[in-house]
Amino acid sequence: MIGPIHIKAKKGEVAERVIIAGDPARVKQVASILENPILVNENRGFFVYTGKYRGIPVSIACHGVGHPSSMLVVEELTMLGAKIIIRFGTCGAMVKGLKIGDVVIPTGAAYHPGGAFYQYLREDICMACVPNYEVLRTLVEETQKAGVNYVLGPIVSSDAFYAEDPEFVKKWTSRGIVAVEMECAGLFMLGSMRNVKTGALLLVSDSLVEELGFASAEELKHYVDRAAKIILEAIIRVNP
Repeated sequence: MIGPIHIKAKKGEVAERVIIAGDPARVKQVASILENPILVNENRGFFVYTGKYRGIPVSIACHGVGHPSSMLVVEELTMLGAKIIIRFGTCGAMVKGLKIGDVVIPTGAAYHPGGAFYQYLREDICMACVPNYEVLRTLVEETQKAGVNYVLGPIVSSDAFYAEDPEFVKKWTSRGIVAVEMECAGLFMLGSMRNVKTGALLLVSDSLVEELGFASAEELKHYVDRAAKIILEAIIRVNP
């Protein structure tokens, strides 16, 4: 496989433990929690910061929106030495009772076959897109320890943000799906294929089954700080 094209960091500049997020502002916010964060890539807007948390090297990287963007970032982070990758994202709740800033921890991610998935799998098959159990368990334990309201369950990774109509919601909720976002299925699939430990923790930014409005980055800031510490505590507990 060719080396990284989009992330211009060198080997050794990306830690074995990496937290990824779609929003550059969230990446910068989480990086500010690290000890001595250094910007090791800004090419293409895929900001990558590396620093330490409790003395352990951790990188924070931006993956953009959707599978084509996020999967190339995951591939390149893996080329640069990442062994554990946790997505810190937002999601639309698809069960009642969740509020803005609550947490969803995916146990797996459904997806629509085709596109990136067909190009990787070369067949019309459903890959088992699930997180690494050790990462999943540790995220749950740290969320419980922090006393944050959370839901554990399967989500769906959608490629078309504005195609999530009432029929979409009805279909996926009838299948037991608890939230929707745009990147986890690809992350979990690549984790299995590349032998990387993956997981995700998602903040509820809106709901498709209740009227919560859509939280802005500014409105989520406090919740991002709280959730970032949960993920950082979890990622340093997992062995690469």
